[in-house]
Amino acid sequence: MELAASTIGKLRRVRSRSRLYTLASHPPHPISSVSISSRQIPQCNMESSSAQLTDIPLSVNQLSNGQQQRTSTGSPNTTQKSKYLTVTQYLPAPYPHLGNINGAFEPSCVDIHNNSVVNNYVDGNQPIKQTGMHFGDGKRKVDYVLAYHYRHRSSQHNGSPTIHRPPAVIVSNGNSVTPEEIDKAPSEQPLPGELQNQQQKVQEHNQPKQQNHEHQHSRNGNSSCNPHEVVVVEMSHQDALEEEKKCQREEFERNLIEAGLELEKDPESKNHGLNFVRIHAPWQVLSREAEFLKIKVPTKKMYDVKQESGFMGKLCGIWSVCTKPLQPKVPQISENTKTKPLSYPFSRDKLHLYNIKDKDTFFDNATRSRIVHEILKRTSCTKAKYSMGITTLIANHVYDSAFPLHDGDYDHNKGEMNERMLLHKEWARYGAFYKYQPIDLIRKYFGEKIGLYFAWLGLYTWLLIPASLVGIIVFLYGCMTVEADIPSKEMCNEEESFTMCPLCDKSCDYWNLSTACGMARASHLFDNPATVFFSIFMALWATLFLEHWKRLQMRLSYFWDLTGLEEEEEHPRPEYETKLLLMKEKCKAWKTGKKEKLTWRDRIPAYMVNFAAILFMIALTFSAVFGVIIYRITVAAALAVSANEGTRTNVRATVTATAVVINLVVILMLDEIYGSVAKWLTEIEIPKTEKTFEERLILKAFLLKFVNSYASIFYVAFFKGRFVGRPGSYAYIFHNYRVEECAPGGCLMELCIQLSIIMLGKQLIQNNLFEIGIPKLKKLFRKLKDERTEPGEQNLTSSREPQQWDRDYALEPFTGLTPEYMEMIIQFGFVTLFVASFPLAPLFALLNNIIEVRLDAKKFVAELRRPDAVRARDIGIWYNILSGIGKFSVIINAFVISVTSDFIPRLVYQYMYSQNGTMHGFINHTLSYFNVSHLKHGTQPENSQFAQNVVFCRYKDYREPPWSPNPYDFSKQYWTVLAVRLAFVILFQNLVMFLSAVVDWLIPDIPKDISEQIKKEKSMIVNVFLKEEHKKLQLIENFLMHDKQRGKTENRGRRSRAASFCQFNRSQRGSFTSFSSHHTDV
Repeated sequence: MELAASTIGKLRRVRSRSRLYTLASHPPHPISSVSISSRQIPQCNMESSSAQLTDIPLSVNQLSNGQQQRTSTGSPNTTQKSKYLTVTQYLPAPYPHLGNINGAFEPSCVDIHNNSVVNNYVDGNQPIKQTGMHFGDGKRKVDYVLAYHYRHRSSQHNGSPTIHRPPAVIVSNGNSVTPEEIDKAPSEQPLPGELQNQQQKVQEHNQPKQQNHEHQHSRNGNSSCNPHEVVVVEMSHQDALEEEKKCQREEFERNLIEAGLELEKDPESKNHGLNFVRIHAPWQVLSREAEFLKIKVPTKKMYDVKQESGFMGKLCGIWSVCTKPLQPKVPQISENTKTKPLSYPFSRDKLHLYNIKDKDTFFDNATRSRIVHEILKRTSCTKAKYSMGITTLIANHVYDSAFPLHDGDYDHNKGEMNERMLLHKEWARYGAFYKYQPIDLIRKYFGEKIGLYFAWLGLYTWLLIPASLVGIIVFLYGCMTVEADIPSKEMCNEEESFTMCPLCDKSCDYWNLSTACGMARASHLFDNPATVFFSIFMALWATLFLEHWKRLQMRLSYFWDLTGLEEEEEHPRPEYETKLLLMKEKCKAWKTGKKEKLTWRDRIPAYMVNFAAILFMIALTFSAVFGVIIYRITVAAALAVSANEGTRTNVRATVTATAVVINLVVILMLDEIYGSVAKWLTEIEIPKTEKTFEERLILKAFLLKFVNSYASIFYVAFFKGRFVGRPGSYAYIFHNYRVEECAPGGCLMELCIQLSIIMLGKQLIQNNLFEIGIPKLKKLFRKLKDERTEPGEQNLTSSREPQQWDRDYALEPFTGLTPEYMEMIIQFGFVTLFVASFPLAPLFALLNNIIEVRLDAKKFVAELRRPDAVRARDIGIWYNILSGIGKFSVIINAFVISVTSDFIPRLVYQYMYSQNGTMHGFINHTLSYFNVSHLKHGTQPENSQFAQNVVFCRYKDYREPPWSPNPYDFSKQYWTVLAVRLAFVILFQNLVMFLSAVVDWLIPDIPKDISEQIKKEKSMIVNVFLKEEHKKLQLIENFLMHDKQRGKTENRGRRSRAASFCQFNRSQRGSFTSFSSHHTDV
């Protein structure tokens, strides 16, 4: 029976493709809008209608070739109110006779005749069913919305059309046109601001008799008049542009209707305002596009999903019981997960395979909106001079925006529960921070691309928990061992204190090393042997995170039916088409051949600008870092001569803290600038597709923001204190200021302060306050902008409750996932690149991400318009960036441990120079001697507070003493430590890379159970179709056997009939003879 039903469906579709639809034509009306009652709508039984009928083909192009005769079926001045309002449109060439096509059909007629319902114009004075998500009839669901602002000419007031206007209205951009000029040949006297093409005007000029019987439709109404009666209207440039936009909208909407979509919008009842075009996709369109897009849908066939067994199965059962309170209460979680429906790309030829209970709900809302969006993207608009539609029209401001609707309100305390309310209740609240994310519901509502982002963010946040625990253990180890640290004790010993050389010229005095005791003890919290282990652990953690994500990504692809997803062909961007069109015109003018696409030669100027701009931005970042360095040096020199003893004591802490705050402010400002610059640089390259545009934008923005965020940290870690010189031969900036040195305990503590303040500041200010505050400010600005109306104008929606499209339009438009990924990628760099200097970085990242997940969720559910559902198999180029950062972090941490920290000098001293194998004497070993008499003239301290005469001062470096043959040269210890540092970098890098490769090899990218399930699903699909083909062959054989048997019975019947006919013929002959003889006797 199923096969028979599918065969009948094929025949019906074949018949519907070639059917001509019949409807009663409408008479011309002297006013622009006429209300049609339900009794005047053509009935389904059109053959019995008394009105004159006209066959109208499906194609709009065929309509423009013939003249449509319009006959009246009722009074033309009917003013009865109805649910829909039929509005005669101004239709420019080449479709001048389609004005009356935009009416309302009886829905039952449409269902029977397989015709699409064309534009339904809703009367603003009539009550509309407050469904919020449906057309005015309350039945057809709104799948997509186009929003636009319109502006009528100044000659109209309050939307009332000008009556008794002649049909031919000639408009100009400020130029007056006389009727005498209009009578001239169009080819000789083209009209300024003309909307129709020259060919159509020539046809109208050559057929004046035919035009006398046609009805010209003006912009605001219909009127029948002599075509030579012309009214010249002065039109400003803005009005002419609005007229062009209106024509483009009308053509685009006609093409959407031709594609099978159903449209509805309100009448334009004001001089200017906002209007919405509601779009509904019927089943015929959804099934056709689903087959074209190869959308996988569930079939009736169910199969068992492999479950863990044995010891692992018991562990999984215990884990599921323990985490049950953390599971969100959504239907997708509570349903049976032991079975899965077999999925297969949708095909209209195999409808019997799918579990179609209701055609209105078979495709979910996200799939319906994606299908409509695909139609909108490929629908052409010739008046826009480009090949593709909605993207170009939005770029040209013909439409303001295009977006799918949310599923009602998100407040779960109001109305009936929907998916948006469910997401807000179980996911998009800070009170649900402890729950798992409902990833399947997120994917169902927002699409696969956004679902993958939140799945990646959830996995990243989840894996930060073990990293945070290990970081806390390392930090606690430093706290517990600080009292036992011998170098810290030696530095804090005031009895055996070392007299250090002055930190600046003239104003700085000699000082005791014991005054830096606090900084030395704090440095041990982060500079201890455990940090080396933590660096290795974090490198392996990054590899484990990426491997785990690949496995989760494959699992989601299997359950979301993304396996075997092919790359969809993308449409060119409007900017690309514009540039290509200009290049074609230029080549045509120069006669150099036909231009098919933009090549790298066409983009050379853009590439040069990109290269120069990126170099300039990087130089600007370095200049900002250099400016902060100058600030530190000058402020330190100024505070050193202060009369306040407390100020002089806390110079280093004050300068470090203020410089980091200034650096943070500069980073935040440059981040916003670099985002805009990266977008501009990508736009001038004119990438062909949106995917290429997004990838190039991501690379530029990441490069600029990476340099901006980490430039100051790289300076402190690897350059500060490396090129200061020595006493008597210091390096100077601007001939007056000495290059700053590291603290006596090393630069690692300062690096920790720099990293922590920048990381926490970016997360608190940029990732949270900016994400909360800027969207609210933008929403307020858009609201104030939309509320500005002319005096006397009333809002169309003031008389009724705002519909869902009104509320969604007030939300902030969705601009992509690039900002969300970017802030997490930068945070990932803070967690992995310099984790040796700040073991608590994973903990702060975890705390931030717990808030970030709910903040992003609330933004997507409550503050942004619903984005288009986009299919994606992976996170794209972001995975490559993460992998690159993970490998780069190994090298950075190796250099931080070997160069910035004192781990290598302590190791070398303990095993090569210590007499008893302990750290006693390490401070004295790292300090060199300097004879104060060798100081340059004018650099000696003034008014020294030291009572005794200082002969030698100490400074931190490995140099020969002044009494050696080569005074102040680098000592053997210096070269030994340098060699060990380089050896450690090589050893550490290769060891961690090898361990990462081992982890990568041990963990397969595709889980074993998923691989088996994919193979099982493929074999089941093959079996299902083989069984179906077997049934078809059996049905054909049965049919042939039945036909053969019927042929045999027919042959037998034919023979018996032939024998009976012969017998009958003989009997007839005998009766005829007897009758003849009997007649003769008579």
